[in-house]
Amino acid sequence: MMKNIFAVVFLSTIFFSCNCTKDKKNDSVSKLEGHWELTYITGPRITFEGLYPNKKPTISFDLKEKKVSGNGSCNSYTGKLVVEANKIDFTQPMAMTKMMCLDGQGEQVYMNTLQKVTSYDISDDGKTLNFISGDIATMRFAKKIKN
Repeated sequence: MMKNIFAVVFLSTIFFSCNCTKDKKNDSVSKLEGHWELTYITGPRITFEGLYPNKKPTISFDLKEKKVSGNGSCNSYTGKLVVEANKIDFTQPMAMTKMMCLDGQGEQVYMNTLQKVTSYDISDDGKTLNFISGDIATMRFAKKIKN
C-alpha cells in the first residue's frame, strides 16, 4: 500500500513538473504575439535616427498562423515563424515588397541583422523584446498597440 502511494505521489510530481515547465516555455513564446517597433540596432556607425529618419522598422508575430511579418522601414516582409522556447530563426526565405527606398541603408542593416538573430528575451512586463545573436543583444523593440 505504501509503495502504491509513493508511486502515485512520485508520478504526480513528475507530471505536474513537466506541465509547469511546458507552460513556462509556451508563456515565453506567447509573449511574442503582437506588434513591435524597433528602438535600437547594433552595428552601423550611423545614428539610429540617421538609419530610420522617416519610419522605424516593425515586426509582428502571429502565433496561430506561425507567421512573422513587418516593415523594414520602406518595404514590407512576411515569412514563416520558426520559434521554440527562446530560440528563434529568421534565416528562412521571406517574401518582400520591392519599392524604391530613398532612406539609405537602414532597411538593409535591419534585414541583415535580423538574419543573424538566434534567440530572444522579453522583459517581465512584456513591453520590451530583445533579439540576441549568440550572446549579444543586437536589436530592441517596444510593444505597440495596433490601431
